[in-house]
Amino acid sequence: MLTDLKPPNQYYRRRWKWLKAALLTVCLAGACLLVGMLVNDSQPEQRVESDPPSEKVVPPENHSKVIKGSIQSGDTISSLLGNLFTPQDIHELTQQSREVFPLTRISVGQPYKLSLENGNFKRFAYDINCDDQLIICRDDDGFSVSREPINYVVDQAAVKGTIETSLFQAVIDIGESEGMAIELADIFAWDIDFFHDIRVGDSFEVVVEKRYRKGQPSGNGRLLAAKFTVQDQTYQAFYFRDGNQPPGYYDQNGRSLQKAFLKAPLSFSRISSGFDMRRRHPITNRTKAHPAIDYAAPTGTPIHSVGDGKVTFAAYKRYNGKCIKITHPNGWVTMYNHLSRFGKNIQAGKKIKQGQLIGYVGSTGLSTGPHLDFRMYKNGKSVNPLTVKSPPARPVSRANLAQFKAMVVDRVALMENQVPQQTAKAPVYGPFSITAIPTGRPLHVIHS
Repeated sequence: MLTDLKPPNQYYRRRWKWLKAALLTVCLAGACLLVGMLVNDSQPEQRVESDPPSEKVVPPENHSKVIKGSIQSGDTISSLLGNLFTPQDIHELTQQSREVFPLTRISVGQPYKLSLENGNFKRFAYDINCDDQLIICRDDDGFSVSREPINYVVDQAAVKGTIETSLFQAVIDIGESEGMAIELADIFAWDIDFFHDIRVGDSFEVVVEKRYRKGQPSGNGRLLAAKFTVQDQTYQAFYFRDGNQPPGYYDQNGRSLQKAFLKAPLSFSRISSGFDMRRRHPITNRTKAHPAIDYAAPTGTPIHSVGDGKVTFAAYKRYNGKCIKITHPNGWVTMYNHLSRFGKNIQAGKKIKQGQLIGYVGSTGLSTGPHLDFRMYKNGKSVNPLTVKSPPARPVSRANLAQFKAMVVDRVALMENQVPQQTAKAPVYGPFSITAIPTGRPLHVIHS
């Protein structure tokens, strides 16, 4: 049977009709899509802007740094601050500081504190001594340089000691420094020869200021009162300012301890030969006058003038060696022989203050060993230095005598009721200031 391979025309017409409908649908969809795209392109882009994330405002960090140290050998202001300043800055600082405190005088061992802020210089503090600081700051106008007192918290303590071997050892045995022994020797220098007069069993009592810096002990301040018992004889000293007068030391009755002449020209020595008008000389073996006191001491021991005066001779003499002669008021003359060398600027015509360094112990001239041959003359006549009684300086004025006596009562009570090394509170008398006590000796008293 033959199969008809040509389908009828109706079949093709139906299929073409369906195909046209499908194509028309696709065209319409494409046209709609195209129109939509054109419309979107013609309108401006609408963006929804969100708020940017808030930024935290962080203040700049303030880095502070403090460098503490002490002056070492070879240190200069340039080596300490040169990495912070230019050479021109250092030069300007040196010039500006000269009137306050010369920067060339910074000393080995003295503490300093350098403050930095963000790596930049802020402040430099240097301890000139136990009383004052040098303060250097920088501002818009340059450097600010000042000398300011060190702030201490001060208490008063009463201590006492008994001499078994020496004053130095007695002071150390009660926990104090040798500086207190030197102060005691300075204060009583007009009345006590601390090597000729001192004996085992002698004793002392002291009221002293104890200073604290930022809560830490910082040494002693002023020695406010002292009592020294030597061979059953008692000497007392009280620190007091009499009105506008410089502060000084007075006995319990208000008499000044300062006198026209010191007891001896050496602080610590021993008498090796006394005043003798018929002494056999140890070298020549001849009997002759020795109108002097010989003080045996090591070569180089400092010698101080016993009173105010004027140098009339400072040179070498055949038998006396290096010799100094000083004239004093009222016909007095003192002579110092066998020195190893003279003090700075000691020459004929030079005016001298009591206690001033004039030379050093030696053994020049006709001498068997290092010692000081010390002589005194009154109106050209030799006198024994150990028997000279010189008048005291001006006593406490009547206007301030009542205040002085009240102070004496309080400080005597503090000494009598003391417990060694125990801090005690007591009234402070007089408008004390940061000044040296002009007692004529090179006092080592610390003032705050």
